[in-house]
Amino acid sequence: MILVVDDDASVTASLGLLLRQAGYAVRAAAGPAEVLALAEAPSLVLQDMNFSRHTSGEEGLALLRELKARWPAVPVVLMTAWGSIPLAVEGMKAGAADFVTKPWTNAQLLQSVRTALGLAAARPPAPGTAPSRDELDTRCDFGELVGEDPRLLAVLEVVARIAPTDASVLITGESGTGKELVAEAVHRNSRRRGGPFVKVNLGGIATSLFESEMFGHVKGAFTDARADRKGRFELADGGTVFLDEIGEVEPSAQVKLLRVLQDRTFEVLGSSAPRTADVRVVSATNRDLGEMVARGQFREDLLYRLNLIEVHLPALRERPGDVPLLARRFLSTFAQAYGREALALSPAAARWLQAQPWPGNVRQLRQWIERAVLVSRRDVLEPGDLEATAAMEGGAGPRDPLPPVGSMTLDEIERAMIVKSLKHHAGNLTRVAESLGMSRPALYRRLEKHGIEG
Repeated sequence: MILVVDDDASVTASLGLLLRQAGYAVRAAAGPAEVLALAEAPSLVLQDMNFSRHTSGEEGLALLRELKARWPAVPVVLMTAWGSIPLAVEGMKAGAADFVTKPWTNAQLLQSVRTALGLAAARPPAPGTAPSRDELDTRCDFGELVGEDPRLLAVLEVVARIAPTDASVLITGESGTGKELVAEAVHRNSRRRGGPFVKVNLGGIATSLFESEMFGHVKGAFTDARADRKGRFELADGGTVFLDEIGEVEPSAQVKLLRVLQDRTFEVLGSSAPRTADVRVVSATNRDLGEMVARGQFREDLLYRLNLIEVHLPALRERPGDVPLLARRFLSTFAQAYGREALALSPAAARWLQAQPWPGNVRQLRQWIERAVLVSRRDVLEPGDLEATAAMEGGAGPRDPLPPVGSMTLDEIERAMIVKSLKHHAGNLTRVAESLGMSRPALYRRLEKHGIEG
């Protein structure tokens, strides 16, 4: 049952008719007193922010807090005027699932209701019952997302739960971690999988061309507009639009993006006729949008519209156990591409790769493996082959020889240095011990401790 809370009888009547036609059971309430008198929890609450002559929204926020305290699992969708979106953001901070603006469009309101109900039904697994990679693979197609580390499995579990909904998703993480692959997985496992997946690199769009690129233009809209052109949102109709590098959008363009994300309507440049956009929005960034909001560089209301669900991808150095899996997958791919099917990765090479800090994450690992396939003449790649490819790494200026702070423990650093010394001295333990400033017995103890074959 959906509970509609509004002191305007015409609003509750029209919403009740709309929701019943969509197949939902509906109950109306004129204000907080009627809501709090209910004995049974609704499946969703659709509530206004004001129930008297006061327009501050404090009544709505107070009711929201009461609802979340009484029924924490019940999603609440707020209704507010466009000019009161900052109030809706306060509501999101207080636990609201979503907000819609008045006057609403029926399609957008129903989509918000479906999404909120879908997310409420897609609850996370109980502690200690997280699914394995095999179990996740039976539920979803994750494509090229390789790995078994618990941090990655947590990401895949979230994707499996929220993909069937229309919730907007914000994917965060360092460059090269695979954010686009996650976006593709969200689309591929959604009800929109048969529709288009349109990728937009917002960092590569000039502010002056933003409206034309995103919403399209008609012939003659500006000097070089020699023909009509569809924008990215129209191209993505019925599917998913992936807004990569969302943190690069200039403030002047953010309000235009907010409008289409909020109302799912837009105007083609040079035309005043509004058009609808039936799209799911997935965005990604390697920047801290919360910090950008604090500095006034990113709209807080836009952030809350984008990150109904936030997925954070761990850096490769945070899941070292996945490095050999990824390396062997890339090796197989490039071995076939370059006609060297007999190629393999030695155990020593796999350990060497695990010991690297990987500032460029999965993208950097992929490049190193491809270089090794092109450069090495061996069928089994050894650490020396990979070191040779590492020496080709671009970048100006001196490098810090130590890994980033927090990326490796002292034990991991010690193990990596012992492995490096063994390779450098071709397994001569006397020279290895001398180069590390320890006795042979001390080296033996460390070899045993780290499981290294001398």
